Amino acid sequence: MQDDISGWSEWHHNFSKIEEISSPSELHGLLTGIVCVTQAPTSDEWQQILASLEIPALDEHVLNLLADEAEDIAHALSDDELDYLPLLPDDEHVLADRVQALADWCAGVVLGFGLASGHIRQDEVEWVEHLQDVAAVEFEESDDDEEGEESYQELYEFVRLIPVSLSLGRKKVEIAETPLLKKIQPQLKSAAPTEPNSVVEMFTPHRPS
Repeated sequence: MQDDISGWSEWHHNFSKIEEISSPSELHGLLTGIVCVTQAPTSDEWQQILASLEIPALDEHVLNLLADEAEDIAHALSDDELDYLPLLPDDEHVLADRVQALADWCAGVVLGFGLASGHIRQDEVEWVEHLQDVAAVEFEESDDDEEGEESYQELYEFVRLIPVSLSLGRKKVEIAETPLLKKIQPQLKSAAPTEPNSVVEMFTPHRPS
C-alpha cells in the first residue's frame, strides 16, 4: 500500500489515539503550518509545543518522528520542485475517509500557521480562507462516485501547495520567538461565505445542496 511508502501507516499507528487531535492528518497540517513560519522544531521543542496545546507527553521516538518530518517539510517548502505533499490516506481508503482527512489537514495548517505567526499578512488572507473553506467540506453519500473522486483530486491539488505560498518570502524564526509557546491565541479571520463556483463547490458539482 502507498500508506507504507508515504508514512501514513506509521503516523496512524503513532498518532491516531491522541484525543486532542482529530486525526494524524490534522497533526501533519499543524506541523506544516508551524514550519511555514519557523525553523524546523527539534524533538525537545515539539515536547514544549505539544504541552502548550495540552497534548500529553509522547515517547522520545515519536517526538523524533515529528522532528524528522518537520525537517523534511521545511526542505519541501523551500524546494523549487514544488513536491510538498500533505500526509493523507491513500486511494485504497474509502473516499469519505480521504475527504475528512483532507479537511482535517487544512484545519491543522490554519491552526499551526496562526499559532506560530500570531497574525496574517494581507496577502495571506485569501490562502487561509481557502484552507478554512476546505476544512469545512462535508461529505455526502451522493459524492461517492467517479465525479466525487475527480472533485477530491481537484481539491487536493488546489490546497496542497498553499503552504508553499504561505512560506514564500518569510524569514523563518526560532520557535522561542513565536507566540506558540507563550499561549497567545491568534485572532484568525473567519472564513468568508462561500461564493458560487468557489473551490469548495467543485466537490459537489451540479448537485443541489
